[in-house]
Amino acid sequence: MIVGVPREIKPGEQRVALTPAGGHALRDAGHTVLVEKGAGLGSGIRDDEYKNVGAELTGVEDVWRRAELILKVKEPVPEEYPRLRAGQVLFTYLHLAPAPELTRALRAAGTVAIAYETVQRADGSLPLLTPMSEVAGRLAVQEGAFYLGRAHGGRGILLSGVPGVPPGNVVIIGAGTVGVNAARIALGLGADVSILDVNPDRLRAVDDLFAGRAVTIMSNAFNLQAVVRRADLLIGAVLITGARAPVLVTAAMVATMKEGAVIVDVAVDQGGCVETVHPTTLLDPVYVVSGVVHYGVANMPALVPRTSTFALTNATLPYALELAGRGVAAAARANAALARGINVARGRIVHPAVAASLGEAPAPLESVLG
Repeated sequence: MIVGVPREIKPGEQRVALTPAGGHALRDAGHTVLVEKGAGLGSGIRDDEYKNVGAELTGVEDVWRRAELILKVKEPVPEEYPRLRAGQVLFTYLHLAPAPELTRALRAAGTVAIAYETVQRADGSLPLLTPMSEVAGRLAVQEGAFYLGRAHGGRGILLSGVPGVPPGNVVIIGAGTVGVNAARIALGLGADVSILDVNPDRLRAVDDLFAGRAVTIMSNAFNLQAVVRRADLLIGAVLITGARAPVLVTAAMVATMKEGAVIVDVAVDQGGCVETVHPTTLLDPVYVVSGVVHYGVANMPALVPRTSTFALTNATLPYALELAGRGVAAAARANAALARGINVARGRIVHPAVAASLGEAPAPLESVLG
């Protein structure tokens, strides 16, 4: 199969979907690898490193035109829509539930679109979302701490505090991968940490993991109102696989927060769990509503592209090899987790959550693949 790796052009995005090690593995398996010139530079990977493992360096139009399987990191932006074509397999993060225009573009093109974030094992785990959730959770505290600085619009709070001065208060909504990683960093800094979730089993796991150092709270409207008011840093870490994130923190709740408090909503790529949050970019990451600094970067791991690229491709490469080796239909039949990753195929929406976001019924995957 011909596998193509274009350079990411989403604002601020510096990750790349394949490392030289991945190119070597694909070439060893007999595949042709096309890499757009400069695709890896943002992650510290030179063109000659790809060339040395047998990849062909070429231009962007050539990559999209020739490749049967396109490997990306982020969803296509409007500039890339005309490059999509029928039967081509696109393997990337998509986050389609809050992106109807992209969904329509993929349908119109006849592309087979497989989303990293909905590849799901039988136990419910998300192997291709997990590494970036780990990065984003840890970055959420790092970025939140930065914007709490007075010079950046924040309250002027040091999350660790100092002797005689209490630490900052960090509230994390969601005890999944993002939430746990955010709690790990916040506790490491010495912050006062509360974490909320609707699942008591998740809260028990968090309580055991951190030996009671994080306060665990059942997530409901009453408790949210109370903790949001006292938060110095509020982190949204809610995920419903493939679906739009539920809005849990209303604009009225945000209005009760301290002036100069900071919100980092990691769920913004799925629509956000804070009503007043909208997507921003790494080039212009924050804005203020009701005196509260909002950070809505939808591709946070791009801030640390080298770490993120290697963490992501460690997870995606086995699936890319399977798609290239078997073809999408056979790979989906052989690997149920990969089959769950297919969102759109040949003009039809097959993922239930994505279809529901558009008010449609999903098409049966088998009927679409043929």
